[in-house]
Amino acid sequence: MKVAVLDFGKTNSKLFVFDQGGRILDERRTQPKWVRQDGFSVLDEAALHDWALGAVGEAVDSHGVEGLMVSGHGCTFALIGEAALTHPILDYEQEPPAEIAARIDRRIPDFSETFSPRLPLGFNYGRHMLWLQEVDPDAFAASKSILGYPQYWSWRLGGRAVSEVSYLGCHSHLWAPRQRDFSSLVDAQGWRDRMPAFERAGTVTGERRLGGAAKPIAIHNGVHDSNAALHAYRRQELGPVTVVSTGTWVIVLNPNCPLDALDRDRDMLVNVDVDGGPVPTIRFMGGREFATISGGWQGEIAGPVVQRVIDAGIMALPSFAPGGPMPGHFGRLVGRTPDAEERAAVAVLYVALMVDLSLDLIHSNNTVIVDGGLNTGGLLAGLLAQLRPGQVFLQGATLEGSATGAAALAFESVGRDFAAEVPEPVSASRFTGLAGYRSDWRAFAMDRGIAGAAAGGAR
Repeated sequence: MKVAVLDFGKTNSKLFVFDQGGRILDERRTQPKWVRQDGFSVLDEAALHDWALGAVGEAVDSHGVEGLMVSGHGCTFALIGEAALTHPILDYEQEPPAEIAARIDRRIPDFSETFSPRLPLGFNYGRHMLWLQEVDPDAFAASKSILGYPQYWSWRLGGRAVSEVSYLGCHSHLWAPRQRDFSSLVDAQGWRDRMPAFERAGTVTGERRLGGAAKPIAIHNGVHDSNAALHAYRRQELGPVTVVSTGTWVIVLNPNCPLDALDRDRDMLVNVDVDGGPVPTIRFMGGREFATISGGWQGEIAGPVVQRVIDAGIMALPSFAPGGPMPGHFGRLVGRTPDAEERAAVAVLYVALMVDLSLDLIHSNNTVIVDGGLNTGGLLAGLLAQLRPGQVFLQGATLEGSATGAAALAFESVGRDFAAEVPEPVSASRFTGLAGYRSDWRAFAMDRGIAGAAAGGAR
């Protein structure tokens, strides 16, 4: 059996074909387009849909794919009627007008109920739902169902409209993790009757004939991407783990962190795993920040260049994107002006130091698995292993932990084995002066009122 996984990210969307041994047999990539319409930034859904249909059809014809699974980034919802969207899908990177924000933010439940911090833009998608309902009530009135982003694509590609807990529980303001039920906001706004029945991620919710196949393929219920990565490693019985899932966002998930350790002001929150369990999390927009600091660097980063940056004391101070554990501070470089590759080295050191700080804040002292595209070449994981010699570090055998976890859920749902490769041990990097560089970075951050809360954390 083979399964196609559509992994819809904010910056990049990908299709992977997996076999039962966990091997990726094929992949295709595109970039979603965001356009202006009626005063909003919205997804060019038609273009992404056409790409997805074409990519899946080719996978069916080339590999005999029998199932289609979806993994999706957080913060995004869709309103659907009987057969189509009742409003275009909103881009989460836009802020409601101040006068509207002042009204809708008063309706948001307390952190103690939802464990969703109050974040800017649409980083809590319940906030964007309130905004859209205020300015376009007809879109809500015409809708039959409110779907999370992966559930929208599972429905659009041939499945039923269903809800899924890992996505609803993803810092949305819509879920109360302790009660394992919708939050008070859902009932206050009259949204509960538009939330479809729940199905576990991976469940078959429909079928569709795609490509030139003689019979239809199964459509599986989608999953939140970072929780898919967590599932990929948990199912391998590695013991207590912290997962660092990297992409546009760096998501650090430590199920063993006490809930009362979460600081709402540092983008710490509770995610929800595919079975509804709470997963303490801290996050920052690391991929976006890496691109900003590095000037869009795409290649490898040579070790001697990293050493040169450490020696010169060139560093980036947070933050270069909204949200994250250092809100209200604007990123800047300190030290001499770096050249292009040095900027990339500064950027990867910045991400490593931010992850290191996040691991302190999320009380991580167990095995850490570093996953995703920011660990290309293993440099990020090696830096973290050097910064934190008291912890065991592993890295994904591929860079695609989210897609691998999504594939596992699809195979498991139909009773098929799925033997994904186990993560690999990480060798710590051996840069001289890294501990001092970290101390200086934290001192600069503390001077700006940022890193003090983590001063007594793990090392």
